[in-house]
Amino acid sequence: MAFILQTAFYLCSANRKDTLQILLAIFFALAAVQIIYWIVFWVAFSKKQPASADGRQLPVSVVICAHDEEANLKELIPALLAQDYPEFEIVVVDDRSNDGTFDWLREEALKDHRLRMVHVNRTPPHVNGKKYGVTLGIKAAKYEWLLLTDADCRPNGRHWISSMAARFDQPVSFVLGFSPYIRIPGFLNIFIRFETLLTAVQYIGLALLGNPFMGVGRNLAYRRSMFLENKGFNNFLNVTGGDDDLFVNQHARGKNTRVVVGEESMMYSIPHTRWGAYYTQKTRHLSVGKFYRFKHRFLLGVFAVTWLLTWFFGIGLLVALPLQSEPWWIALYAVIGVLVLRTGLISLILHITSKKLGQKFEAWMAPLLDFIYAFYYLVTGLTALVSKEVRWKN
Repeated sequence: MAFILQTAFYLCSANRKDTLQILLAIFFALAAVQIIYWIVFWVAFSKKQPASADGRQLPVSVVICAHDEEANLKELIPALLAQDYPEFEIVVVDDRSNDGTFDWLREEALKDHRLRMVHVNRTPPHVNGKKYGVTLGIKAAKYEWLLLTDADCRPNGRHWISSMAARFDQPVSFVLGFSPYIRIPGFLNIFIRFETLLTAVQYIGLALLGNPFMGVGRNLAYRRSMFLENKGFNNFLNVTGGDDDLFVNQHARGKNTRVVVGEESMMYSIPHTRWGAYYTQKTRHLSVGKFYRFKHRFLLGVFAVTWLLTWFFGIGLLVALPLQSEPWWIALYAVIGVLVLRTGLISLILHITSKKLGQKFEAWMAPLLDFIYAFYYLVTGLTALVSKEVRWKN
């Protein structure tokens, strides 16, 4: 912000007409790119999804990796066992838990044959604990189709498995679902749900256009045989995270990937209640993006950079234009109009896509969140870019 104001005051004092014209042209170009991106996402979510090829309900293995998650598992497991689906199992990997997870799972597994436990005492050196646990759970699974989620998640009703399984067609290897955060009071929660919705608009939107680049491990399905044939997470075992998005980025393509949207397919997640914890989580997530394929890094990078620069150039021009010796009122009104148009378009599309995904969002908050997000992404993005080591859990 200080840089923007310094630049604006420099332009005012220098009264450099040519420079202002160049900055105005750059601003309008950046805003145009942003508007194009949002219209593309709108078109993507307007597309009608093809019907499932057959009505078979294939057996499913639900795989969960848990570390010190006894309290969460006591809520999640009963909700999964109550799913209205003919044949499925739940494989829970107890990853070196220090609480009562192991004892509770052992007792519950005796009560219902559909629940199985895999216990991890230690992980091999230089191997990420989450990926190791998920890999063991997948190897222990007995069905071809795997449905992954986390211990701190909750299915939105009894038809989560059936909704995701409806896309298990013959040519498909990946099924991407939406995993929003539970709505609780507070601005942090609104911002978390905004960022989660924005991420979903991007990865689900591009997948609907035949260019999948990531999924979320809280609501993701893929074939066990495909995982084993491609040696699982072998190419990025030392990277914290990526068990969902990097694996999808490497192997998902337009022809082998389907998307499921709607209330019944949602898997809710429990949100952070502290800014510090959320910042750490998002830094970890964003740090994985630098390992994406080049075309995805380019597409996402252009979207993020133009988002940031649209605001930064816009603010600078809003300060500089009225302070010229001959104020540029027409240009000022044009800058304001473009910012309002872009923000209004974002609000409209977030409202439409959130309804389609199954969770309505407070679109009236989008203008403020849009502005804050530019500065938030600048800090977290730069931190993630230079971070060399982040953790999942100890």
